[in-house]
Amino acid sequence: MKSIYYSLLVLLLFTSCDGFFGVETPTDFLDEPQFDDQTVAYVPIQPVWEGFVDPVDIIPGWDELIYIADAGTEEIISYDQAGNELGRFRVPGLGKISQDRTLDILATGRKDTVINGTPFSLPAIYRIDLNKTGDYGLNSARIVNTIIHPFFFKSSTPTSNDEMAAFEAIAPMPDNKYYVVRSGVSNSPNQFGGPDNSVLLFDADTLVTPIFVSTNLGLFRDYFKDPRSIASVAQPPQSPAVDGRRDGGDFFFSSFSSSNALRVQKINFNESDFGSSYNVANLIVGDTSRADGFLYEANKFSKPADVTVAGDGTNYIFVVDSEKDSLYQFNGLGLEGANPPQGARSDKNIRASFGGRGQGLTQFNTPKAVAYLDQIVYVADAGNNRILRFKLTLDFE
Repeated sequence: MKSIYYSLLVLLLFTSCDGFFGVETPTDFLDEPQFDDQTVAYVPIQPVWEGFVDPVDIIPGWDELIYIADAGTEEIISYDQAGNELGRFRVPGLGKISQDRTLDILATGRKDTVINGTPFSLPAIYRIDLNKTGDYGLNSARIVNTIIHPFFFKSSTPTSNDEMAAFEAIAPMPDNKYYVVRSGVSNSPNQFGGPDNSVLLFDADTLVTPIFVSTNLGLFRDYFKDPRSIASVAQPPQSPAVDGRRDGGDFFFSSFSSSNALRVQKINFNESDFGSSYNVANLIVGDTSRADGFLYEANKFSKPADVTVAGDGTNYIFVVDSEKDSLYQFNGLGLEGANPPQGARSDKNIRASFGGRGQGLTQFNTPKAVAYLDQIVYVADAGNNRILRFKLTLDFE
């Protein structure tokens, strides 16, 4: 009897659900939700930093200050992040600058000297102690060491070729060794000290070795063609993701050589029980489901004047091209653009590169350097005699 009762009850519920659960509410008046991707682009930060003659380099310091190299006045100028000038220091023939973890500034320049009665103007690297007189900063700094080309590897009288060489850039490593980019006209791969077009490894201001690169075609002693800039993975404020023992020797370099289709490359340092080696890193290229552009895209750049790496764990790579007047951004895999925001309809990288010749706030005229600190990108816009700052829209709170 009970089973007949329950069967009749279930039948009643399903045949009269409108009366039991209530009348179904129409939903025609509800708008279908629209999922619009957040705009991803770099926006300029004002005011523009002006008053420079020829700003050729800009770096973030481990002391959280911003340092600018003005080749027009041959001065290094320090600023806080708000743009307040803190000090100046003159370096003869000033070019590129960097800061190691001892907080010394390393600067490329020239040194006028007389050797065996003959005057020379030779490439030099100056080590500048910011705390030499007890008051920290450029205003109390002193040069404590000078490395003059070519006397770190030979003792004979220099030649005109030595004067034509140049130290193009410096990149300190996590352990305070550092790489130096050198260019010049004497490029025999077997000459003592390596060819002029080289990346050199220094330790305690002493040359250790020119860098030789292994590829699937063999070992190249003259791998670097017309090199112009270099960036190690040691960048302030150093991410814990960077292991100084494992990948502290990795670096990016750029080249102006017209014979080099890949003018920005990453070189990996590998160390094992059998020795150490340098190899070209494999980065993603051609997968348009993941990005529309790639660091390793053939002929992507014309004159990549500078490259830098974000030190905050985002692993972004920034390149400025002085001929294309553009700023490019890539992620650590070599994909152009910014990683898409949470909730985006696609996981494809969103292009954030920009530029073009002009004086607008998102235009450049022969940009010479790029830096990154605390979610802000700095560009030394040399042709417009200014420093521009940008922030990605994803980084605004």
